[in-house]
Amino acid sequence: MEAEPGLDRSAAEWARHWRHAELPGLDLLRARYVRHTFPRHAHEGYVIAAVTGGIEDVGTPDGRVRAGPGSVVLINPEVPHSARAGGPEGWAYATLYPSARVVGEVAADLAGPRGTAGFGETAAHDPGLSRLVLGVHRAAEEGDGLAADSVLRVLVARLLRRYGTSLPQAGPRTAGARDALRARALLEERMTEPPTLEALAAELTTSPFALLRAFKKQYGLPPHAWLTDARVRRARRLLDAGVTPADAAVRVGFADQPHLNRHFTRIVGVPPGAYRRERAPAGTRPSAD
Repeated sequence: MEAEPGLDRSAAEWARHWRHAELPGLDLLRARYVRHTFPRHAHEGYVIAAVTGGIEDVGTPDGRVRAGPGSVVLINPEVPHSARAGGPEGWAYATLYPSARVVGEVAADLAGPRGTAGFGETAAHDPGLSRLVLGVHRAAEEGDGLAADSVLRVLVARLLRRYGTSLPQAGPRTAGARDALRARALLEERMTEPPTLEALAAELTTSPFALLRAFKKQYGLPPHAWLTDARVRRARRLLDAGVTPADAAVRVGFADQPHLNRHFTRIVGVPPGAYRRERAPAGTRPSAD
């Protein structure tokens, strides 16, 4: 794996989460984790990861999978999942986070199945496609946006041809699903001062346990864990816009910046200060959190 500026490869763990200025629909992560574990969370877009060393243990609603070197890990939007090392040596990987727009454009060009395109496999041993993931990273690291975008779209097209499927369409909502949807909207609206589970259930004229069960069934997370994930997502958007971590923490409802730092690092894989620095235009990057 090529060296990246600012990363100490002699350290037990390292990570870089960044975005190329000419690829607005794509985030990139290269990392090696040993002790770090990702709690159950979800992404608005897709996850395409190439494991380059060790074993990654991925938890999904359908069970756990283990992926080693040469494997590609595929996660669809809004699918709750977790990740941890599958052995004492940890794991290293290169990850792409393409937006739904990017994958949708490629799927439309392929004229495949109707509906929203997704992946039918969580992990596949596919060294050729794993090398393409690394090719996107290599081109982006070299500042070649044209090559990175081109290789990305070739990669997505091949992934969809080999592992593509149409994601399930939402059916008629049950009363519990409707309560879960309303609860989510209220939590988003009151993110800085969320109601208790009991107060939320009372407002929706249901019981706390029924709401808890319905919410977890609908979104794969209990309301408090979903709220933490949602706060981190909103904090990412604020950091992308240049807001400081301290201000972002207050705006999304965390008690203080250390709380943001802890949850952000667990879910995103890097601290918010490091994440923000990689978003700032060249020559204007802040030097400290």
